[in-house]
Amino acid sequence: MTILEAEPIVDGVRVVPVRSPTLPPATHTNVWLLGDHHIIVVDPASPYPDEQERLDNILENYMVEMIFLTHHHVDHISGAEDVRKRCGARIAAHPLTAERVGFTVDELVNDGDILGTDAGAWRAIHTPGHAVGHLCLYNPGMGLVAGDMVAGLGTILLDPPEGNLGLYLNSLSQLRDLNPSRLLPAHGPLIENASACLTHYINHRHTRTEQIFHALQTIGPSTPEALVGAVYKDEIPPAFYPIAARQTLCHLEWLETQNRVERVGTTFAALAPH
Repeated sequence: MTILEAEPIVDGVRVVPVRSPTLPPATHTNVWLLGDHHIIVVDPASPYPDEQERLDNILENYMVEMIFLTHHHVDHISGAEDVRKRCGARIAAHPLTAERVGFTVDELVNDGDILGTDAGAWRAIHTPGHAVGHLCLYNPGMGLVAGDMVAGLGTILLDPPEGNLGLYLNSLSQLRDLNPSRLLPAHGPLIENASACLTHYINHRHTRTEQIFHALQTIGPSTPEALVGAVYKDEIPPAFYPIAARQTLCHLEWLETQNRVERVGTTFAALAPH
């Protein structure tokens, strides 16, 4: 069914899911509309003309003051220039995001900057780990625009060298400390139990790290690709092993910073505890 209007979430927040070139099981990216009439459009993501036209028709009901990009990945930015062309709004993003997109970013947003709407203000929070210039937006009453820090559908890929588990865990902890009322993710439905979700994400990453370390101890020196079957064999089909190997590499690199593994070329080995 084609959605022809934005879905209200709370006062001052609406969402339009658009079809985008994202990773399965997700098929859409949430375009968040912040404000009542004078709005910020977050992550107009679709490169597909029919989806861009549908979003443009919805946005005709509002005054678009800003196009905000949480980060530079293609399933978040691909409709930004179309919205700018049709609405005349400026595109805003973190400086590290601006360096990585193939178009001009009109306004740079840094950690702590305040973005205003006619329904309240949102504070930008720099949350690297998934992407170097990743920004979330926080309003105590309305929630946290989480980008790709969490997902209402599927999981979050950390792909080195940009994906960094240590930074990601720090960012999740920073968001949890805010005790947000709800999470507004880029993929899937909103998440009401925000603190519990963020705690789950942190705990899951630590659990996965220990699974990978135990597999490395059991198998012996291995590449990330060789570890995937032992760690993920009951969770994902083999077609997803290459993506899981990138995720495994991210955990191994974090273990290396903790002096628990050593790397020689593409091979990792567990170190004995001191």
